[in-house]
Amino acid sequence: MAKEKTVYACTECGGSSPKWQGKCPHCGSWNTLIEGVVESANGGSRNRFASLAPASEIAVLADIEAAEVARTPTGIGELDRVLGGGIVEGGVVLIGGDPGIGKSTLLLQALDGLQRAGVPTLYVTGEESGAQVALRSRRLGLDHSQVKVLAEIQLEKIQATIAAQQPAVAVIDSIQTVYSDQLTSAPGSVAQVRECAAHLTRAAKSGGTTIVLVGHVTKEGALAGPRVLEHMVDTVLYFEGDTHSSFRLVRAIKNRFGAVNEIGVFAMTEKGLKGVANPSAIFLSQHSEPVPGSCVLVTLEGTRPMLVEIQALVDSGGPSPRRLSVGLDRDRLAMLLAVLHRHAGVACLDQDVFVNAVGGVRISEPAADLAVMLAITSSLRGRALPKGFIAFGEVGLAGEVRPAPRGQERLREAAKLGFSVAIVPKANAPKGGARELEGLTIHPVERIEQALDVVRELA
Repeated sequence: MAKEKTVYACTECGGSSPKWQGKCPHCGSWNTLIEGVVESANGGSRNRFASLAPASEIAVLADIEAAEVARTPTGIGELDRVLGGGIVEGGVVLIGGDPGIGKSTLLLQALDGLQRAGVPTLYVTGEESGAQVALRSRRLGLDHSQVKVLAEIQLEKIQATIAAQQPAVAVIDSIQTVYSDQLTSAPGSVAQVRECAAHLTRAAKSGGTTIVLVGHVTKEGALAGPRVLEHMVDTVLYFEGDTHSSFRLVRAIKNRFGAVNEIGVFAMTEKGLKGVANPSAIFLSQHSEPVPGSCVLVTLEGTRPMLVEIQALVDSGGPSPRRLSVGLDRDRLAMLLAVLHRHAGVACLDQDVFVNAVGGVRISEPAADLAVMLAITSSLRGRALPKGFIAFGEVGLAGEVRPAPRGQERLREAAKLGFSVAIVPKANAPKGGARELEGLTIHPVERIEQALDVVRELA
């Protein structure tokens, strides 16, 4: 058996040192030496990083037979949506989120559903004992669950158990608690996380087991550990939402087997997380009558159009007015206020402007521009937008309203939910000059001034 030793490799130049130093002896960079292991010459480092499969011959891309990837549904519809239809054999999924947001709860529910469907599963817990996991399963109403549980944090024992049990799906909760005897650093260090994730990924690809890694997050909300962790895996999921709210969002940041930025919406109940069939109802207002400063936006999350209420509050400020936004880009808000002033004559120079996306959802697409600007104007003038009103569209620095992707799907979703008036970019209007779509009256505009004129006429 090859003997292994610890070395420290530089992340900048790739040079190595037998001991840790603050400064790389090769390139002079500071704090770039990371712990790793290599095998001695008699064993050869090639054995440790051997390929998972025999080398294949060169083939022309057009001659390679492409087949659809088989998927196994978890039984939780919203989770399957985010995963692209279900779990994939040999796939590696990384899921992160704030403490207590529901990662372990959701995965335990998914494993129980898979086990009941005849799919062998394994739950490896490094943060709880087996008794604690069993107590949580009772609390979730998973009576007589047959999911196998292993309380272990040593990588080599986990690998041996997976090889012996051959589960179809294995959950590692969490990757920051796992350590390898090959390294001397503590669990959760950069070297341990990278090494353990690499070994588990190779085990998944060679054995066909789907492995789900639970990852901790930093104070900033990013996954803890090296960035290479996200590159190793096939799918990266993030839990979003306020822990004080009963609603949770699971967003796909990376997915080799499905759409990126797809989201699943869950509600936290006494029996665990339940999928929300109509998520638009969460993000819409509960006002009996329209109120100033509120505008409904049709946004696109992955492949799903959703209706979200955008709220704006414009109030008199001091010499240094504030611009705050929740769920929207603050820099983009400053830009939209400048466009509103320059091209529509709506000045908020001495006003505090607060903008919020209801429900804790985060909107990153520029198609929210038009709804944000209309909500700000409505609050400034103290006039509510018409009842059943929706809007979407990107606004450029020249004041033009640019089209949003998949506009017809957005309009159909709004019509299905009973909305009656829409202001949309001209390029997103129905073809053939139609101004009606299933009871939805559509007002196409090309500039922000036209949109404000339409709102005045409707009011």
